[in-house]
Amino acid sequence: MRWEKTLMHIRLASILVMLCGLVGGARAADKVTIALNWVPEPEFGGIYQAQLDGTFAKNGLDVEIKPGGAGAPTWQRVASGQVEYAVASADEVVIARANGADVVAIFTIYQTCPQAIMTHASRGYKSLADVFNGGGTLALEIGLPYGKFLEKKYGLSKVKRIPYTGGIANFLADANFSQQCFVFSEPLAAKKSGGDPQTFLVADSGYNPYTGVIITRSEIAKAKPDQVSAMVKSLGDGWRAYQSDAKRANDAMGKLNKSMDAETFAAAAEAQKPLIQPPGPENLVLGTMTSERWHDLVGQLVDLGIIDKSKAPAPNECFIGTGGK
Repeated sequence: MRWEKTLMHIRLASILVMLCGLVGGARAADKVTIALNWVPEPEFGGIYQAQLDGTFAKNGLDVEIKPGGAGAPTWQRVASGQVEYAVASADEVVIARANGADVVAIFTIYQTCPQAIMTHASRGYKSLADVFNGGGTLALEIGLPYGKFLEKKYGLSKVKRIPYTGGIANFLADANFSQQCFVFSEPLAAKKSGGDPQTFLVADSGYNPYTGVIITRSEIAKAKPDQVSAMVKSLGDGWRAYQSDAKRANDAMGKLNKSMDAETFAAAAEAQKPLIQPPGPENLVLGTMTSERWHDLVGQLVDLGIIDKSKAPAPNECFIGTGGK
């Protein structure tokens, strides 16, 4: 399936969305739901910002944000029609489409995947290879795509691999303990608790899927291009506003997630900024995705045996390259 006509329709719809705003909003707001894949934290800051600032409403959307948790089946909820939009990862999109699910990405929060391995600075490691060759214990979910990639690239023979169960208690208690993490989450908590965390991005090893992608169904993108365009524009505006001043959205999320204090909210919002900004001298628009990145990801998932080559989706079927304007 090709998206040229859909993309053209969405771009035309973007003009109509702006024109509707100029005449005071000629149509009723579309009621939609966006399901998160985790609890309210800075990784969703731009979404909450768009709601708090009235950006969704200005663009003709009445959005309900539904927090998630560990293992939240977001793409499944989109594919089954339970919700119109959700947050997932790019590899989930590819896997879902390879299994016949109708999901498509329209926006990405992170250009650089925030998944990392956290180890102790006292061990003096210089790279991910050192972590896998240095002995000790490594808490890692090898069943996930990035875990399979790391296992294939570095091997697990020189570390004691155990399942990742969350938290940082084991890390703080054992100087020879390393674990998976998000660079703006567990390392901040470990440092606040007196630890000496050092992180290595999985992206630097060659596996860098878009993360925090906003997905919908292709049938929605085709039938309601104006709605999708409004969502993309709102997300771009929301993330720009959140990047500029995160306090309002952080305060709102803090009321929903009392496990994270205001200081950590602020630190996480700052730490994730480099991962959100598109690379390159052109200063690309927030949310931009490229066919090349999706092509590489599809190839990696085939190579890892996660999807069958005969069922691998074409890269341009996985996303609509609207970007966040």
